[in-house]
Amino acid sequence: MSTLPERSPVGIDAHKDKPKTNQDDDRRYKYLVFIGRFQPFHLGHKAVVDEALKRAENVIMLIGSANLPRSLRNPFSVTERAQMIKGAYSAEDAARIHCVGLDDALYNDTRWLQYVQAAVKSVTHDLHADIGLIGHSKDSSSYYLSLFPNWAAVSVPNYQNLSATPIREGYLMGATPTPERTPDSTRQVLEEFKTTEEFSQLQEEAWFVDNYKKQWEDTPYPPTFMTADALVVQSGHILLVERRSMPGRGLWALPGGFIDQKETLLDACIRELREETRLKVPEPVLRGSRHSQHTFDDPYRSARGRTITQAFYFQLKSDASGLPKVKGGDDAADAFWLPLAELDAKKMFEDHYAIICKMVGL
Repeated sequence: MSTLPERSPVGIDAHKDKPKTNQDDDRRYKYLVFIGRFQPFHLGHKAVVDEALKRAENVIMLIGSANLPRSLRNPFSVTERAQMIKGAYSAEDAARIHCVGLDDALYNDTRWLQYVQAAVKSVTHDLHADIGLIGHSKDSSSYYLSLFPNWAAVSVPNYQNLSATPIREGYLMGATPTPERTPDSTRQVLEEFKTTEEFSQLQEEAWFVDNYKKQWEDTPYPPTFMTADALVVQSGHILLVERRSMPGRGLWALPGGFIDQKETLLDACIRELREETRLKVPEPVLRGSRHSQHTFDDPYRSARGRTITQAFYFQLKSDASGLPKVKGGDDAADAFWLPLAELDAKKMFEDHYAIICKMVGL
């Protein structure tokens, strides 16, 4: 569970049963919680906050994907999104809005719920306080309103069916957001961000992905790609690569790549592992060290399109002579062993940090 997709405000999968929502329009709360990614904050989000300010003394904005690096799906930092939000209000109302970063925990629903509770408690200091959740009831995000039974749920209509996706994608391709979709505060932050080197890198990547997708724009159906990734651990260290090319140039990643037409997933995984890291471990030893494998298929895990990966977890035996030698090759600018304690989600490509946490049990 995470705050990834724009099926949002939180990006939780739809549920066939509608959550029970509070129908007392006169009820006032001490705290109302609004969860979203706000990439960027638009007038649809603002309509929810407007209602929350009418219904509560305090509004807690849980700003998702706080632990991820800048990317085409998450170009703006928590600080920048908080500026968009609080800047849309008077000083008096802004003082009642509490912006808190919320980490993603993709593939771990329980961990995500724990993050939400901890973020709310950082403001309320008591999870049994007068707390409500506010969000839309008529889109696929509505299920999240039912995940916290101790908190009331306040449903509001979706404002003009606005979505952050086309606003964000257009902006990164060079378009200017309009007042019909975004508040002045958001447009100000976006204009300032345009002057940064980070924006230039993201815009270059946006054009790359756009051209990449044009390769199959004439196909009858959008393609689904299959990749294989290798998660290799020895003596408390994990084998990573630094990406040489877009998307995600310079980010850390698991060794891996697309499968060939005539190879199995395991064969593809070992081939990519060897090509990208030159790992000095015999193939029979690798195959004998396979601990487990798991499929990762979040629909939004890759900006390049629908991409499903099969990750293979290899546990190498400790060796007194040290860690096997590695060297970056093929698509990898570098290959290196990293202590597990030094893993940093903000440096990891796509969902690779979540894959590692899921398979290693961090």
